[in-house]
Amino acid sequence: MQLNRKLFEVLYVSTIAPSAPVSVVADIAARARAWNLQQDITGLLIFDGMRFCQQIEGLQKPVLSLIERIAADDRHLNVTIFHHGELKERRFKSWSLAFTNVEDTEVLARLEKLDGQPGVQAFVELLATLEIDG
Repeated sequence: MQLNRKLFEVLYVSTIAPSAPVSVVADIAARARAWNLQQDITGLLIFDGMRFCQQIEGLQKPVLSLIERIAADDRHLNVTIFHHGELKERRFKSWSLAFTNVEDTEVLARLEKLDGQPGVQAFVELLATLEIDG
């Protein structure tokens, strides 16, 4: 039971479904912000025009429930979790969902190929290069 009170994070990359217009990203972000506020989830969504990368943080049960919803969402394909585990402190405590775009489509393609700590390190390094909109 104690584990459920600790902070937990999931990092994943997915591809936008070919049938989903790019305009759906604004809808995803708006709905996610409202849902995340209710669930005390914070995080960051990055979009490169083709791929999503998202870091989700909060208590374990709501975070895992959210990632299940994302994996079942037909607007996402190939949901690839490259890291999940306990988190010492929130990276995005001020934002229910921060959002940013990246121009270079190779950035998220590289993240998709990483796993575990190298994926987390690459994600943290990427953060330093982004202009994030809360």
